[in-house]
Amino acid sequence: MNICQVSFDHPDAVKLNDEVQAEYHVRYGDGGDATVLDPADFEPPNGVYFIAYDENDSPLATGGWRSQDTNDEGNVDGDAELKRMYVVQGARGRGLARLVLTALEEDARAAGRVRMVLETGAKQPEAIALYTSSGYEPCGKFGYYRHYEDSRCFAKAL
Repeated sequence: MNICQVSFDHPDAVKLNDEVQAEYHVRYGDGGDATVLDPADFEPPNGVYFIAYDENDSPLATGGWRSQDTNDEGNVDGDAELKRMYVVQGARGRGLARLVLTALEEDARAAGRVRMVLETGAKQPEAIALYTSSGYEPCGKFGYYRHYEDSRCFAKAL
């Protein structure tokens, strides 16, 4: 597995983002995640975006983090917000999400971020299991979906 840093608007990132949005729509029936994301959010040192490729250069998993500081959406200074974690259907169960998550945590820590935060939903039990087994704990709600009942927010000190 080769984890590569790419821009959020890289063709493979766009392809995988489209796939995760379609999956969100199936699970929630709302057209996908409406959180506004700008490719500049994921440019170092304020963030990063990774894609995990297999030996044939096929993109299998993705994820990124972006800097957040105290704002009116509930973030606090030093937050690194995890975004667009996704593993393609045929590659699930191989530990790829955990590899990408670890790489993102290491990168955010090296960039001086002190806490990784994420928002997921109640209809994503696999994501919740990954995060809680990786040391994430429930935290105060933040972000675009902070007022939604199905929203679940987690944090981990870096």
